[in-house]
Amino acid sequence: MTIKPTLNLVIVLCLMSCLSASLFAAPSADAGKTLFTTNCASCHAKDMKTKLTGPALAGVEQVWAEFPREDLYSWIRNSQALIAKGHPRAVKIWAEYKPTVMTSFTALKDEEIESILMYIQVAANPPATDGKVATNSACAPLEESKNTNIWLYITIAAILGILVLVMSRIIANLNHMTAVMDGDTPPVSKTFREIMTGRNVVSFAIFALVVLGGYTTVNRAVALGRQQGYQPDQPIKFSHATHACENQIDCNYCHDGARRSKQSIIPAANTCMNCHKAIKTGSVYGTAEISKIFASNGFNPNTGTYIENYDKLSDKEIEKIFKQWIGDQAKAANATISPQELENRKSNEWQGIVASLTNENKKKIQGPIEWVRIHNLPDHVYFNHAQHVTVGKVACEKCHGDVKKMDVVKQYSPLSMGWCINCHRQTEIQFKDNAYYETGKEGMKDSSYYQGEKDIYQMYKRYHDEIKNGKREKVTVEDIGGLECQKCHY
Repeated sequence: MTIKPTLNLVIVLCLMSCLSASLFAAPSADAGKTLFTTNCASCHAKDMKTKLTGPALAGVEQVWAEFPREDLYSWIRNSQALIAKGHPRAVKIWAEYKPTVMTSFTALKDEEIESILMYIQVAANPPATDGKVATNSACAPLEESKNTNIWLYITIAAILGILVLVMSRIIANLNHMTAVMDGDTPPVSKTFREIMTGRNVVSFAIFALVVLGGYTTVNRAVALGRQQGYQPDQPIKFSHATHACENQIDCNYCHDGARRSKQSIIPAANTCMNCHKAIKTGSVYGTAEISKIFASNGFNPNTGTYIENYDKLSDKEIEKIFKQWIGDQAKAANATISPQELENRKSNEWQGIVASLTNENKKKIQGPIEWVRIHNLPDHVYFNHAQHVTVGKVACEKCHGDVKKMDVVKQYSPLSMGWCINCHRQTEIQFKDNAYYETGKEGMKDSSYYQGEKDIYQMYKRYHDEIKNGKREKVTVEDIGGLECQKCHY
């Protein structure tokens, strides 16, 4: 009596296990993304349309369509084995890319390969974008509220004005009633115009204008030369969200001076070329923006080499090079593009290059990119990036905001004297395990660094001892003289 129910239960569980296994084993683009990143991304571009060490993968299924699906699986698992068998497609690809040998992935299952192929198709045909939102939602620019309190203030002022008029009318009526009750001649009620042009109202209006004008003048004077929120368009649409967030490029890679000198430096185009010699099309703007770097730097993307005597080329010769590049990439991305659309694209992108790299002062395309400066301290202010970044361990975001989510960089902080002073009062120094404030090492007291600086040594030693003995929890910039005038002013 108990065997049959038990047997049914076992059968049901087996069927559920098989169903679950089939569901979990089903190919998916999400699983393919992980597999691609782990196995393929080191040699193949993630946009699937750019050649790197290996070929562009967009359309790979069409390339192998005339052969059995298993041949494509075999190629991905062990390309050299398929080449050795004389497979015509494998031999043709090998002839183009040899002697670079594709890594073997013999452990990949058919379902995993299908997941990779699904991801390639999705990545090669991303959804349309307006160029303002990063592909990774975690890197999407922050939505900033542009609402102000101006309408609230106007509403409050209007309500107060109405209350003044109502109260004035009530007081006038009460005065009238009092005069009647006392048997006096009641005063003549003033019209609205007479009230508004009366001495009291005019006096109050003048007083309010003086106060408002004084506040505005002082506020504008304090803000003179500051430009918090300044967000100019740049000659190239460089997105920090794409580079610093999506691709995890460290700030100090491009702004190398921040860790070792006073200036953070704007990177030269050669720094850009370290990556863009391989990555020739952008994930958002395609060839439109990266081509500007190539044109400025004298790099021919068609051949992958720098142009000899580039400074001697005419604009017409440069135009021919880049229109060929733009057209070839457009056709590679869209084989059905019409001739008219192709010509329009080449013309528009070339005009974009010219507009971005030349102006009334810079007549030639060749030469440095003229970025628009955003942060600019007064000449009498001394600021050293290395002191803050390397010694103080201050994160870039503290002064510059969440740059990783900015498509167009803006000035985040006011950079005012008060802002700096408050920061020095509040910021804790990483006093422990910081070689720049270390005094406990043998011979440090007699080192050349501290000759003539015994007071500084004694101060640092006292702070170390107080922290060690539990008498002090922290040391701020103010404690070590961060509010002294000569620290920031010559």
